[in-house]
Amino acid sequence: MAETASPEALVRLMTWLSPAFPVGAFSYSGGLEQAVADGDVRDAGTLRDWLASLLAHGALWNDAVLFAEAHRSVEDAERLAAVAALAEALSGSAERHRETMLQGEAFLAAAAGWPHAVLATLGEAAAYPIAVGAVSGGHGIAAETALAAYLHAVASNLVSVAIRCSVIGQRDGVATLAGLEARILAFAAAAARSTLDDLGSATVRADIASLKHETLTTRLFRS
Repeated sequence: MAETASPEALVRLMTWLSPAFPVGAFSYSGGLEQAVADGDVRDAGTLRDWLASLLAHGALWNDAVLFAEAHRSVEDAERLAAVAALAEALSGSAERHRETMLQGEAFLAAAAGWPHAVLATLGEAAAYPIAVGAVSGGHGIAAETALAAYLHAVASNLVSVAIRCSVIGQRDGVATLAGLEARILAFAAAAARSTLDDLGSATVRADIASLKHETLTTRLFRS
């Protein structure tokens, strides 16, 4: 199927990546709640820097590379299975594993409303970026367009986490997303051209926060 950025593709991305789509994203913080507790994220500026680092050097970049590989592998079941296994193996903590796998499973179940053979290829479970990338590719949505929507949705959820942790208000949340817009578009474009050789991260404090979160005494989020 030819790739497109048609109004139909836009509406599907808006639906699949909406907060209303039943993947449970609202219950996960990707370690951000721990970063708030540690004082690493304490205001709009530190939140922006945290998210920008994840996009450039951390889990969001790796997820984008894996998304792109899944997107281009929809007609190759063996290749898709391999990248799905890699994505699961790259989960850096137990909470990170649950976060990506449970969201991916929920996404695939809900995406059954848009039937496609790739759903049968993936089965019932896959990491979240694999699920969204493969389904987007199967429906002919351009990789760069789908990646931009995916990265924006994940960043928006993390901004919502910061609001619920009382780090920022809604106005600062919107300003943060506006400030990240150029980066999101740039990294979506870069990831669309990436290969698995581009995987790699250097956000050690974020990885440690994800590991520590499971022992946080009082918490709102599952990761």
